[in-house]
Amino acid sequence: MTTSHPPAFTLTVDVQPTALVIRVGGDLDHETCDELMRAVDQNLPGAGLLELRVDFAGLEGVDSMGLSTLLMIRRRTDAAGVRLHLDRRPRVLDRLLEITGTLEHLTAPRDGHGGERSPGAG
Repeated sequence: MTTSHPPAFTLTVDVQPTALVIRVGGDLDHETCDELMRAVDQNLPGAGLLELRVDFAGLEGVDSMGLSTLLMIRRRTDAAGVRLHLDRRPRVLDRLLEITGTLEHLTAPRDGHGGERSPGAG
């Protein structure tokens, strides 16, 4: 009998002059989402940040707590005037965002005031 083990969660943070890049690997779930939120909270207040890029190329799975964390990150970036990008999303993440109706909310461009851009703007 083979026992499967969940993929190890990895998180790397790269602070650039105007961007914060966080790379996520493994499962973003109830056991790991606090680590992602902590990384955002510790680094987002950085002076001069214009964007937060979360790279999901290594993401294996995501649950409802992972989704909740992404929604909280969106609120924090909007409040800070920082543009959020969810880069290299695997199908598992896109599917969750589509099913829950949050894909556009989390990925739509924002105007300079934290609001969604109206269609045709821009």
